[in-house]
Amino acid sequence: MATASTHRRGTSAPGIVQATIPELVALARSLMVPGERRILGVTGTPGAGKSTLTAALTAAISEAALVPMDGFHLANAELVRLGRRERKGAPDTFDADGYAALLGRLRQPQGQTIYAPLFDRQLEESVGSALPVSPDAPLIITEGNYLLLGTDGWERALAAIDQVWFLEVPDSLRVPRLIRRHQQFGKSAEGAAQWVQQVDEGNARLVQATRSRADLVVQIVDTAAR
Repeated sequence: MATASTHRRGTSAPGIVQATIPELVALARSLMVPGERRILGVTGTPGAGKSTLTAALTAAISEAALVPMDGFHLANAELVRLGRRERKGAPDTFDADGYAALLGRLRQPQGQTIYAPLFDRQLEESVGSALPVSPDAPLIITEGNYLLLGTDGWERALAAIDQVWFLEVPDSLRVPRLIRRHQQFGKSAEGAAQWVQQVDEGNARLVQATRSRADLVVQIVDTAAR
């Protein structure tokens, strides 16, 4: 059975846990403290399955609220203006300061509903104020590539998060998953593979370098394989 990590960021190598989804749900629940609010972050390289895991956690923990980092993508028009459109998904194509500010507000809800942005993959744009977060939610779950980056505004986001899990999967599963995702949203097979190699994998190397800063490295166990 998975247990909560006592690792302190930057002091030692993070613990590694192999767990099923139900076990990870129980682990997330263990972070909740009556009368207080906690923030759990889930990070990992592109295609690791962060969205799938956090959706499963919030579906199982009805009191929790999901606030993804992806809502802070800069608008495509702004990326064009900055000359960054062709590498959308890199750290400097997000509003890191805005993300950190929202996490800071979420830590202190002050009895009010707080609205977060949502990234619409069909539009390839963020939609503002799309996710209402109840002031009564005891656990906020956030996910994204750069939670552990520690520079250029991302360090302020990290400071607001109580525990960060680094979700780890073999590249043999992750890379084909990424290619399929890009194809699902309109890229050709060739274009999807090219984007993964030229953009996603560069970001993946950057994210992988932050693994040691996690509180816990999580490897999901498939019960069907047991």
